[in-house]
Amino acid sequence: MAIRIETFTLGPLQTNAYLLSDDESGRGIVIDPGQRPDALLRRIEPLEIEAIVLTHAHFDHIGGVDAVRKAKGCPVYLHDAEADWLTDPKLNGSLNWPDLGAPIRTEPAEFALDAGMSLKLLGETFRVLHTPGHSPGSVSLIWGQHAFCGDVLFKQGVGRTDLRGGSSRELYDSIHDQLFKLPPDTIVYPGHGPKTTIGYEKEHNPYV
Repeated sequence: MAIRIETFTLGPLQTNAYLLSDDESGRGIVIDPGQRPDALLRRIEPLEIEAIVLTHAHFDHIGGVDAVRKAKGCPVYLHDAEADWLTDPKLNGSLNWPDLGAPIRTEPAEFALDAGMSLKLLGETFRVLHTPGHSPGSVSLIWGQHAFCGDVLFKQGVGRTDLRGGSSRELYDSIHDQLFKLPPDTIVYPGHGPKTTIGYEKEHNPYV
């Protein structure tokens, strides 16, 4: 089975949604379906989507949750620290930036993510790291040499910590104590901007 990774840059904040799919089985998973998900919805139309996995529940990462969940009948996974954020536009931030879209409310997640969990999806094992700092429930999803890190680590950047539940100390610890312990050739798929590697960020990221 060959799993393909596709990136969809969605919404006014250019949020990266990721589709991991296997053409042979016709199955896939979606990570962080953001606002204005039309291109993503067209692509997944022929696929069976096993799950939506959220790295965190800020509005720009969850704007397409309802559309994907209704179209494909799939469950949502989210860390319990942000369990209420899907239902509350004040918590997910959509109420605070009305110029970027309408308030976002969706049904709660079906499953909770937690540190050290292993998810069996697409016949593969995905490891869950709890990597708070940008938000209290931020997680990174590790599959082989691939790391889907949400807004924790960017190419030569890190996530902002001035939003609800953010912490510069926790973010620094998450990056140094967890992400930077991954092999240097691990590919980082961030919530915004281009992908990078752990090795490159250890050498060149001015923030850490």
